[in-house]
Amino acid sequence: MVLAAGLGTRLRPLSDLLAKPLVPVGDRPALAHVLDRLVAGQVGRIVVNAHHRADDVQAFVRTCGYAVAVSEENELLGTAGGVARAAPLLGLGDVLVWNADVIADVDVRALLALHARGKAAATLVVQSAAQGRGPVGVDAQGRVVRLRDQRFGQEVTGGEFLGISVVGAVLRASLPERGCLVGDAFLPALRAGATLRAFEHGAGWYDIGTVDRYLAANLAWLDAHRLEHWAGEGAQVAHGVRLDRSILGRSAVALGSGVISRCVVWPGARATAPMADAVITPNHVVPIGP
Repeated sequence: MVLAAGLGTRLRPLSDLLAKPLVPVGDRPALAHVLDRLVAGQVGRIVVNAHHRADDVQAFVRTCGYAVAVSEENELLGTAGGVARAAPLLGLGDVLVWNADVIADVDVRALLALHARGKAAATLVVQSAAQGRGPVGVDAQGRVVRLRDQRFGQEVTGGEFLGISVVGAVLRASLPERGCLVGDAFLPALRAGATLRAFEHGAGWYDIGTVDRYLAANLAWLDAHRLEHWAGEGAQVAHGVRLDRSILGRSAVALGSGVISRCVVWPGARATAPMADAVITPNHVVPIGP
């Protein structure tokens, strides 16, 4: 289940033009990166929920090349409510839940295997941090013992929750029609004595929920592909313009004279050099602060 229904408020004005899961990261929309990871992990059926600019999400799913169902929400139901509503499309059993604005190289098969072995109510993907740091605390047996400052055992390491989890079938059955997975499912389960496990993720990950993090995710995509810059099909770069750690989308144009550095130029947009640290859409130039 890919959670893609949010309004993308923190990502405005980018999310005014595209649903947040469809903003381009490197050569593809963010949602495409998530779907690639799920398909590589050999999950069964895939469901994406949609609310804000739902027609955009529907159109993408029809052409993405994968078998994906869409659970459209007329009103926002929250992360728990979205999973509950999609139950007929998801079928029975455990469900892997992935926030669409999170790009992470998670080993999906290893995550599912750990969840199956651990017999936990849920398994959360966590990047480890020092004890007491981050919103998650984990004990020596890999169990979640702190969540949102509520404690349920002796913590040995802290961590960041990536917004990726496996929700077990029993916990799924108790999900509310509206509500949050953390506040209305995971925390009540911990209070009732259920076991939640942590799956440690040691690699990088990116939450593209804000414009600065969105730019960072694009720069990380260049680094991962060992590219100094990237230009999509039909992109044009004027004589005298140099791209430095920048992405030029399909049919985008780089004009002027000088360097375009650390910029993401959306498909069909125009950027004028010199320019640095910005996201350029067909409608906006959005600078990134220091």
